[in-house]
Amino acid sequence: MKPVSFAALLTAAGLVASAPALAQDASDPHAGHDMGAMGAMDHSMHQMPAAAPAGAPDPHAGHDMGAMDQAAQSDETARMDHSTQTDHSAHMDHAAALAIPDSEVGNAPPPPVPTDHPADAFWDKARMMRARAALSREGAFFGNALILDRMEHRSRNGKGGYAWEATGWIGNDYDRLAFDTQGEGTYGEPLERAEVRAAWRHAFDPWWNFELGVRQDFGHGPDRTYAVAGFRGLAPYWFEVGAHAFVSNKGDVHLRIDAEHDMRLTQRLIFQPAIEIDVAAQDVPELGIGAGIEKIELGARVRYEFAREFAPYVGVHWERKLGRTAGFARADGESPSQVSAVVGLRMWF
Repeated sequence: MKPVSFAALLTAAGLVASAPALAQDASDPHAGHDMGAMGAMDHSMHQMPAAAPAGAPDPHAGHDMGAMDQAAQSDETARMDHSTQTDHSAHMDHAAALAIPDSEVGNAPPPPVPTDHPADAFWDKARMMRARAALSREGAFFGNALILDRMEHRSRNGKGGYAWEATGWIGNDYDRLAFDTQGEGTYGEPLERAEVRAAWRHAFDPWWNFELGVRQDFGHGPDRTYAVAGFRGLAPYWFEVGAHAFVSNKGDVHLRIDAEHDMRLTQRLIFQPAIEIDVAAQDVPELGIGAGIEKIELGARVRYEFAREFAPYVGVHWERKLGRTAGFARADGESPSQVSAVVGLRMWF
């Protein structure tokens, strides 16, 4: 028997020590595997339906699984498209609301008249109809006003004069019978000029009125009667503007444009600039009027409102006749340009 070396003894001892471990690995089917991953696989396997036994009918037999998946995907796409369209529409409506210009404010159409009346479910319909009709009659506006816009003394060229301008109306929100009068003169002398107008005034939007009527002139020269048509209303930035055409019973045609603006310096102190331009289509020598721009009037007045209905004022008034009208004035011994200091009173009822 050959002697055993020390290296051989060490090798034999190592094999004996590793034998139980090799046996454990062989008996454990999961040895060397990641149990965390296997656990996840086992969990997913538990979620899967059990395989049908051999010969049992397939519950999905006859179904096109690809078509079902495509239908589900189409339904989801439709929901996403609808959501996107809804959000896009809401965004567009909001953008459109922000894009409404200031000129449209006040001009939007009114909301539709309601046709459903919840009270009819609890009360007699005939009685409720009569009640609504009575409320509509009571809510309809009908009124009148008289505004003495200018009652003033004018001091010009060492002489004292006077002037007036007044308006009034009676009617409802849409249709009114209106009248206007204005004129001027010098104390102790015949009336220089005066006119009275009566017109039907119809509101065609919240800011503007159409006027159709007649005008009668008095004073210097022969009297004249005119047909009147024009507009009056409130322009942007609160300018009160009027434009009227006049056709006389003699066939001469005239145009007048006027504007004024109230500028509040304080709650009671108001500065009011005003302008008036008169234009004639032809010469009217008997009235001292020449074709073209016959005259321009400018005024500036400052009034103090003790109350809205009572306001004294002071100011200045300038009048300039132009063209052939100025020539007619010189021929009559008048100056074509006049400046007056004014003091007056504004009242309305």
